[in-house]
Amino acid sequence: MMKFYISSLLIAVLILFSHCSVKNNKKVPDVSYLVESIEIPDGLTAETGALDFLPDGRLVACFLRGEVMFYDLKTKEWNLFAAGLHDPLGVLAISNSELLVMQRPELTRIKDTDGDGRADQYETVTDGFGVTGNYHEFNYGPIRDREGSLFIALNSASAGGGVRPEVRGRLDTLGRSAGKEMFSVVPYRGWIMKLKNDGILQPYAMGFRSPNGLGFDLEGDLFVTDNQGDWVGTSKLYHIQEGNFYGHPASLIWKKGWDKGNPFNLQVEELNNMRTKAAVLFPQDVIANSPTQPLCDATEGKFGPFAGQLFVGEMNSARIVRVMLEKVAGQLQGACIPFIDGHGLRRGNNRLAFAPDGSLWIGQAAHGWGGETGIQRVVFTGKQPMDVYSMNLTANGFDLTFTQSVNVASALNPDNYQFQNYYYEYHKKYGSKQMDKKSIPVKKIKISPDHKRVSLELDILQTGYVYQLNLGNIKSQIGDTLANRTVCYTLNNLIEGAGAK
Repeated sequence: MMKFYISSLLIAVLILFSHCSVKNNKKVPDVSYLVESIEIPDGLTAETGALDFLPDGRLVACFLRGEVMFYDLKTKEWNLFAAGLHDPLGVLAISNSELLVMQRPELTRIKDTDGDGRADQYETVTDGFGVTGNYHEFNYGPIRDREGSLFIALNSASAGGGVRPEVRGRLDTLGRSAGKEMFSVVPYRGWIMKLKNDGILQPYAMGFRSPNGLGFDLEGDLFVTDNQGDWVGTSKLYHIQEGNFYGHPASLIWKKGWDKGNPFNLQVEELNNMRTKAAVLFPQDVIANSPTQPLCDATEGKFGPFAGQLFVGEMNSARIVRVMLEKVAGQLQGACIPFIDGHGLRRGNNRLAFAPDGSLWIGQAAHGWGGETGIQRVVFTGKQPMDVYSMNLTANGFDLTFTQSVNVASALNPDNYQFQNYYYEYHKKYGSKQMDKKSIPVKKIKISPDHKRVSLELDILQTGYVYQLNLGNIKSQIGDTLANRTVCYTLNNLIEGAGAK
């Protein structure tokens, strides 16, 4: 085994050196991030539903056909911990021998009580939500806040699937439309749920279609993604606050005190006035089509310059998205940009987890749609990338901060900043076109003394619009080209004192 480990280490070193150039007699990587594939055991269908790391540094992976396996990063060995689960789409490691797994029927505690490395105890933590047998009733989480409470997300049911003769939970057909919308006829489909230490599952926030991913930032703010579809013009990242409604009507019938009948019969304007808008929109076919788990970079620089920012998986393309948030008028909003785009990454990027060494592990799945299978890791080589670090709203435009000092001539060229803005319509139809799309000229460009911040003055700032910026051939002072050139800012609120133009 030691010979195998040494050989693997040598191979990894050779791979890294193959991506290096020589400067001042030192090996300098040519790329900032490397994508590596993890070898999967023979016979395993590696549709990955969940990832986490145990306290001892081993990876725990749940696969959609029911296996829960541990992977030793040092020996490269896989070991089966549990089996027989139903569509596990979330895992939280409690200890080296205890897990919480979110599967189709329940949140389950799985333990190895005799120390043989295999689970021998399965306990229901909560099953306080309804199940109709509809194929689209996926469940996500759990994640844990600073007080120890758990959060899970419950998918709405698909109009393309039915309801079985026997259901769990109270059946209420008011949560179903006569059209093709997703529906919620048992509690609490389309909700985020909170499980406190008293063991009681409580409804927390509503209005979701397919919330395939939950995560906290460094400040403890809760975020959930949702996928484009009916009532969701384009995919989104929501900042979740207790009691709020986030747009999809079906789940409203499970709101305490709801007395307005079938929510699908309400006027769009009334629903629009009730809903909380997304912090960030992911423009369809531009940034993400099926976003998954948001994961905060808490590696304190081990993964490069983006500590504290969110990374979001994307199912439909070989991409990981990066999110840059800021608080404007007391609310979180911000921008999104590709992070890894190709470079050996597969599609189906369903689950993310940071390893103790700071590498980003990615579990992939197809799940009947357009993804792939397996597990990969992204490793920071130490080379500073040339990328947009942040995009911040100003009173008359945006500040772009780059990870490297920019070449002044390229940064002052207005042709390198092509802005357009548009909005997505809130309606029951599946998705939305980019509405009122128009080009926005850049009026003025200013560069900071350290050449890292470029201030752009625009002719128009409109709330409710996405500002898409396509960057041109901007280079760093050492000649590095931009890693990513499309960034999209969701402008919900203006800076205090600034007016819409």
